[in-house]
Amino acid sequence: MKRLKKSKVLVAMSGGVDSSVAAALLKKAGFEVAGAFLKCWQADKENYCSTDEDQRIARLVANKIGIPFYTFDFTREYKEKVIDYFIKEYARGKTPNPDIICNQEIKFGILLKKATALGFHFLATGHYARVEAVKDRIKLLKGRDKNKDQSYFLYALKTKVLKKIMFPVGGCKKDEVRKMAKVFNLPNADKKDSQGICFVGKVKLIDFLKEYLPPKKGKILLKDGKVIGEHQGFYYYTIGQRKGLHLSSGPYFVLKINPKNNTLIVSRDEKDLYKKELKAKRINWLNKPKLPIKVTAKIRYRHKGAKAKLYSGGRLVFEKPQMAIAPGQSVVFYKGEELLGGGIIELVATSA
Repeated sequence: MKRLKKSKVLVAMSGGVDSSVAAALLKKAGFEVAGAFLKCWQADKENYCSTDEDQRIARLVANKIGIPFYTFDFTREYKEKVIDYFIKEYARGKTPNPDIICNQEIKFGILLKKATALGFHFLATGHYARVEAVKDRIKLLKGRDKNKDQSYFLYALKTKVLKKIMFPVGGCKKDEVRKMAKVFNLPNADKKDSQGICFVGKVKLIDFLKEYLPPKKGKILLKDGKVIGEHQGFYYYTIGQRKGLHLSSGPYFVLKINPKNNTLIVSRDEKDLYKKELKAKRINWLNKPKLPIKVTAKIRYRHKGAKAKLYSGGRLVFEKPQMAIAPGQSVVFYKGEELLGGGIIELVATSA
């Protein structure tokens, strides 16, 4: 918020309380603010998410605050950059995170370019993260509310992008944001937070995937190669999954997905899911440290983070084995509050 008060800021407004309060705080602070709703997914079934109501709420909030409001249709770009990527990765036996790609390609990609073309100096969102400029460096820090911290989803951004974005609620706790929404008398002050993958909505993930990846039966094996069952398609499963295997005398856990042979390897022993080492690819550094370095690494969004040592070539070794490390997911590296960088999990060590 310590940016030039006369700057023009475009706020990506989802209809949720966080981005709404972000817009209100910027307007109150004296910035020239406008709101923008991104139409990224047009659902054709009632159980899928619908953008119409969110757009209506976002417009109501903009009117309440007294700021101009734009609607941008990025449906084609979202399909090409996010949904197609999501399906392609599952078809490869990976477990992708579409929110990270959406942030990189859509919100802080084409939307930022659009904002710049319209004369805005900054783009703001309701993310729980912080950007801090220190001398000639710019840092991406965890949000103050550790339970809501969303910095994990932002590791793929470039430093030149961080210089143009603002996170007005990043230094707030969620309950504080709710209180501010009521103080600003926003119409969505009590709106529940969205959950899950936005374009999947209320539909089960496996049902969504079946629309793009038809069933393809294959064998379910134990580690020793013994066949104990049949699956409907390897791409409907992820590492650590227990439900949906339909095996007797369970539970069993998915240990490995083999797309080439269309097989799943499972185990009844949960300890088999714990591994100490992984290799990451496509690493994006916000501030590259001298390697090797001790870090705290997160292997998925709700992972608490674990102590590890990071080596060159994307090799990461944890102090203690971690559960269900899934290729395709993102691993993100922290040093204290600062996010140093992250990458895509490519390989996982075969033993703990």
